[in-house]
Amino acid sequence: MNKTRRNEIAAVVKRLNDLAAEISDLRDTVETIRDEEQEYHDNMPESFQYGERGQASEAAISELEDALSALEDFDADAIVASLETAAE
Repeated sequence: MNKTRRNEIAAVVKRLNDLAAEISDLRDTVETIRDEEQEYHDNMPESFQYGERGQASEAAISELEDALSALEDFDADAIVASLETAAE
């Protein structure tokens, strides 16, 4: 591999590392939102928990958990490792 492509890979690695940090921050934010929604649901009167509001809250919590799972699936380390191996 020539120097130009190695430099391009180095730039991509830097951007991936920056992106990984941003995704980590976003994951923390989504986790906080999920926790707040769970607390809201847990503190609802029982009659509301089983009603429309409670169901909507449970659905939101489930979607937030799906979002967290998707954010956690991003594996910058594996991508960076492959790129660095390619640059050798």
